[in-house]
Amino acid sequence: MRETVVIVLAAVGLAFSLSGAVGIVRMPDLYTRLQCSGKTITMGAVPALAALAVGEGPLSNYGARALLVALLLLVLSPVAAHALARAAYKVGVPMWSGAAGDEVAARRRPAPGSPAGGPGR
Repeated sequence: MRETVVIVLAAVGLAFSLSGAVGIVRMPDLYTRLQCSGKTITMGAVPALAALAVGEGPLSNYGARALLVALLLLVLSPVAAHALARAAYKVGVPMWSGAAGDEVAARRRPAPGSPAGGPGR
């Protein structure tokens, strides 16, 4: 039974890692690639680390370290992706021309007939 759970978790991690890697190659701009890399890290590595913890036991040296790394990945991966996307946006990395829209820039633009600074600026 334990081996079956390990195999299923490892297969789930492999499938998400493969789909994330394909997405990184195929996506058109940095912002969509960040989404794919976040999925690869979170949903690819965490099941693989859980498979290690189940296979070795959560209280073993390997299992405890795998669970600690999985917890850190779950916390730090979204923070890192957000920081990278925010830095790229502030530097002016362009979005894909087929993107739905830039809501941040739309909020910063003053509406016709309103003062240039807008409220709170």
